[in-house]
Amino acid sequence: MADPKYNDILVSRLVNVIMRDGKKTVAERVVHGAFAQIEAKTGRDGLEVFHEALDNIRPMVEVQSRRVGGASYQVPIEVRPERRTALGLRWLVQYAQGRSGQSMIDKLAGELMDAAGKTGGAFKKREDTHRMADANRAFAHFRF
Repeated sequence: MADPKYNDILVSRLVNVIMRDGKKTVAERVVHGAFAQIEAKTGRDGLEVFHEALDNIRPMVEVQSRRVGGASYQVPIEVRPERRTALGLRWLVQYAQGRSGQSMIDKLAGELMDAAGKTGGAFKKREDTHRMADANRAFAHFRF
């Protein structure tokens, strides 16, 4: 189901990732508040900033452990589009929660603006994941 206010499925998925103990209304308030705060600070549409941030933090490749002849190798594999989005949303919320700030609204708004500007924890996580896959591309022939 799409989010009722923004009519966007990705916003609804973000709400579901943020939600704790089934308190969806609280999660919706956090997401909508963060979008409003982004609009107030940057003058840009909050939904537009969210989509830009998500595009910047979706990983293209990741590494998976593969055991070959008694040795474990980190084998780079492409990430399916559905998993890309899931990982991006998960990282976004994880690094937003880890930020120092007063409320979750402030933290989420800050992380979204940072990710849209190609900085912040979630973007760094993506870059680290890509760097790890690039470093291990010699083992790509062990692909499943």
